[in-house]
Amino acid sequence: MTKTSLLETKKIRKSFVGVVALKDVSLNVWENEILGLIGPNGAGKTTLFNVIAGKEQPTSGAIDFRSQDITRLRPDQRCHLGIARTFQIPQPFSQMSVFENVMVALHFGASGHTGQLEDEASRILAQVGLERWAFDESSSLPLGARKKLELARALATKPTLLLLDEVMGGLRPNEVTEIMEAIRQVRATGVTIIMIEHVMRAVMGLADRVVVLHHGELIAEGSPAEITRNEAVIEAYLGGAANVSA
Repeated sequence: MTKTSLLETKKIRKSFVGVVALKDVSLNVWENEILGLIGPNGAGKTTLFNVIAGKEQPTSGAIDFRSQDITRLRPDQRCHLGIARTFQIPQPFSQMSVFENVMVALHFGASGHTGQLEDEASRILAQVGLERWAFDESSSLPLGARKKLELARALATKPTLLLLDEVMGGLRPNEVTEIMEAIRQVRATGVTIIMIEHVMRAVMGLADRVVVLHHGELIAEGSPAEITRNEAVIEAYLGGAANVSA
């Protein structure tokens, strides 16, 4: 079966003062796959997300999305093209309700009259399991619900490519299971997903393919099973195979 590239990063390099965070990272992301992006803390994972989403400009290299060069586009322009992301630390509009947060994102990413958007907001909240908190102030939510709200707001922009930055970090096992199922449902609608995640149960249970960053370099790529056996990955995690496959 022929694979179609949705996103391609070409020798992406990102330097900050005294630090090279990304070193010529090149990868293809295929349409409708779930790609796991893993690596130790400080490996450059979130920096790569920032460059893909437009929050940071690469020092050198290029990014193509649907064969269009988006390297210099602003984050809002990329979002309109179909790239959405979540953040490690949820950043909702804290004085708004959960429902209102999703409505704001819908007004940015979708068209239609208010009734249609309200119906869509309710559908998205149900999809991620937030119906019970719909009219609660977002600042009052427990961590698991705030993570789900991050996912809901990203989905409301109608993405083709969804970047999930540790959306399961700090959650209880049952909450991880709930979000894993929500992600499967999102992919079933045709959305391509790249996920940064330290919860290896989620990475190994969801990803079709895994890439590994270490000190800003892409050191391994393969199926989840191949990655757990890769000696370079085991060494990078400084704890043996158990830490990678746990």
